Amino acid sequence: MSDIFKDIIPSLLQNKSSVVTEANEKDYVPYIVNKALSFHYDCILYANEMNKNPSVDKLLQFHFFLNSVRGYKRPFQKWIKKDTIENLEAIKEYYKYSNEKAKEVLSILSDEQITTIKKKLDKGGVNDKHKRPRGGET
Repeated sequence: MSDIFKDIIPSLLQNKSSVVTEANEKDYVPYIVNKALSFHYDCILYANEMNKNPSVDKLLQFHFFLNSVRGYKRPFQKWIKKDTIENLEAIKEYYKYSNEKAKEVLSILSDEQITTIKKKLDKGGVNDKHKRPRGGET
């Protein structure tokens, strides 16, 4: 059983060893491999070529990368994650705006106005800090 991040991707980028066979072909996930390779400038075109041909067999795709991508130690590239903007959800709910409009409004509003919006949207609920004592408890 091959691990995609410890065995398969390093074998494509550095080791140039064939770790994917017909027996463990199910461990190869084309989407993840294409995404991992697309973070390196010299591999973008190869990953794009495989994105154009999604029906290619997994083993054939692995061998395409194995024989096309030049093998050397590349610096680690962090995966890009979507930024979460604080207070955006409150503005979207209060004004019933889309993400784009809410981002524009967020740049216009002051901190006091955002605090007021959050207070108006507060639906209440149980707060552990301020529990009321039950009968007999103090």
